Amino acid sequence: MSSHLNWLIVRNNHAFLYKKRNVKKPFSSEPGNLRNINSLRHNGFLNKKAVHIAPEPQGKGIVLSFKAGKYHQRKPAKNLQKTTLKHGPRRSLMKLKRWFECNQYRQDLTMPALRRASCILKSQKPQPVKSKRRVRRVGKAGKNSKSGKGAKKTE
Repeated sequence: MSSHLNWLIVRNNHAFLYKKRNVKKPFSSEPGNLRNINSLRHNGFLNKKAVHIAPEPQGKGIVLSFKAGKYHQRKPAKNLQKTTLKHGPRRSLMKLKRWFECNQYRQDLTMPALRRASCILKSQKPQPVKSKRRVRRVGKAGKNSKSGKGAKKTE
């Protein structure tokens, strides 16, 4: 079946759909949907070419998953290919951008993929430890102070 016919069947009801009150367009959370919008253009399991960006399991880098294209369409287990990018944030983003350019892979997904990868890499960045703020205490009355127990009475 064509992707358009499949879309007409699953557009209002599928496992990844999130419908909320007062929101006209429902959200979708399937892998391969970079914008999380429920539409044919952004759908991950209907399009022949789809990209999914996920955090790397050890927490350093991103995993780029993409559909292999027409060669493995009828073999879903071989269809999804994964590449790990852990060369630092700026270099990983540059490699991701070049991957889209060199493979001529759906140019409309370049910016959403870069945005998602950037957010993932930003979340993996170690947070700076904030030092506790020191509270100044007023010192006790000593020998030289005029108030307190040790103060001499002057009359």
